[in-house]
Amino acid sequence: MRNELKAPWYKYYKGVREHLDYPDISIYGALELAAEKYPENTALNYFGSLFSYKKLIEDIEKCARAFKQSGIGIGDVVTVCMPNTPEAIIVFYALNKIGAVSSMTHPLSAENELKNYLLMSESKMLVIVDFAVEKALRIIKETKVKEVISVSVGVSMPFVVGAGYYLSNVGKIKSINKAVSWGKFIKRGRGGETDARLTGKEKAVILYSGGTTGIPKGIVLTNLNVNAVAAQGVEACACLKIPYSVLAIMPIFHGFGLGICIHSFLYFGMTCIVLPRFKVPEFHKLLTKYKPSLIAGVPTLYEALLKNENMKDVDLSFLKAAISGGDSLSAGLKNKVDKFLREQGADVSVREGYGLTECVTGSCLMPLGEYRENSIGVPYPDMYYKIVREGTCDTLPYGDRGEIVISGPTLMLGYLNNPKETADTLKTHEDGVTWLHTGDLGYMDEDGFVYFVGRIKRMIKSSGYDVHPQQIENVLDAHPRILVSAVVGVKHKYKKQVPKAFVVLKDNAAPTDEIRNEITEHCAKNLSKYSMPYEIEFRNVLPTTPVGKTDYRRLMAKEGDDDE
Repeated sequence: MRNELKAPWYKYYKGVREHLDYPDISIYGALELAAEKYPENTALNYFGSLFSYKKLIEDIEKCARAFKQSGIGIGDVVTVCMPNTPEAIIVFYALNKIGAVSSMTHPLSAENELKNYLLMSESKMLVIVDFAVEKALRIIKETKVKEVISVSVGVSMPFVVGAGYYLSNVGKIKSINKAVSWGKFIKRGRGGETDARLTGKEKAVILYSGGTTGIPKGIVLTNLNVNAVAAQGVEACACLKIPYSVLAIMPIFHGFGLGICIHSFLYFGMTCIVLPRFKVPEFHKLLTKYKPSLIAGVPTLYEALLKNENMKDVDLSFLKAAISGGDSLSAGLKNKVDKFLREQGADVSVREGYGLTECVTGSCLMPLGEYRENSIGVPYPDMYYKIVREGTCDTLPYGDRGEIVISGPTLMLGYLNNPKETADTLKTHEDGVTWLHTGDLGYMDEDGFVYFVGRIKRMIKSSGYDVHPQQIENVLDAHPRILVSAVVGVKHKYKKQVPKAFVVLKDNAAPTDEIRNEITEHCAKNLSKYSMPYEIEFRNVLPTTPVGKTDYRRLMAKEGDDDE
């Protein structure tokens, strides 16, 4: 395949190999190889608590044994509802080691969202952060989950930091007697074989995103998918090596966080600086304390960098790379950030990338030392891009706008229990190659640089998170007072976009504060915090297109944001 597909971007591969070898092993197997080479290297740094690769492997083994003793085996699904902590990482690799599948979900998911994820994945067990246990216990009887494991973010913190966390959270976490503590769970581990020795083609992890319609779906990824994106990402970056480190700001339940900030660095024996929560006002402290080689995040991260007054005196000469993904980075913001980095002593510029969860995370990156305004770069090694006429498989010439489609070893296995949308998204073209239809508009120049233009699918990007308007509308329309609703993305100074809801009440009822509060409470129960409508505007009627559909573009134009 790779010899027949056009790849004009190869001439911009400076020190980057065109093709890579991918061992036919599990995600855990890749980590194990790194640990064998670099047992004493620091794998994780958690508030100063250091995990060598040797210790990480030992902790994963204990956790794997505990899962086995708990009845979890090959092919079983366990939902992991955790922020970035050593325990979340240990659980992910331990499940992979025994051949189980990790279903990664947001710990701030609303009750009904969590229930839907558990039902969709048919999870047998739930590993969840302690502050979210209470909501889980309220819905667990409606699922197939047999046991809930509660984990505090303070487990691996140094004593002083952990004590401070405990004191600040006393009273916030109610009784969780029906859940098993992390300590009790780990003590179950006994002897026995725990390594399932999976191959690359087998299922490894389920991540959640909007697919091509904007409705949340489970994206099933294989061992090869995750291992390949790690190998490709570091190769394309062309500037990372031992003992470099990454500030792991992006969450483990996000493809960017799992694939780039965690597995890519562990795959090569480097260090992940693990943070359960990123606080913008403390950004300067994190950079000063840890001096990471790489920072990777969404554009709002770089906006925060510029706005933080305390950053003015921070020496950033330790930075080796700065990567932006998860949303489009404007040329104006990039130029401001690059100027700021140079003023702070960093010999780097922000390099924009592009990807989507259906291929784990990034699959395209601006080459080292190159820049083309508004471009998202060139494809990773072994990844191929082309532009097709929207709604077809017909390839368009260079420069023509159409749908971005992608091929390569990181393409998902498919959508969980959704063969129709899988078939609509993964299509075999006349060239005999399977291509992922992204639902994104763009074009490619003659040198192979790709340009993202906009989204065909209706989705909002808020601080790097996918927010699905149709999901919010479904929740709103279920409220007994609401006749119909429409949700669009509107501009926000910091988050870039936030969801705004337009609501028509039943029986021509007049809106009141009481009704607004009822609707807000209803949304809070059924939506994640980042999916909550930022604003609710009541209307007598919603605008429609000539064929009678809700005219979202008119609503967006009213808000001055018609380029979603």
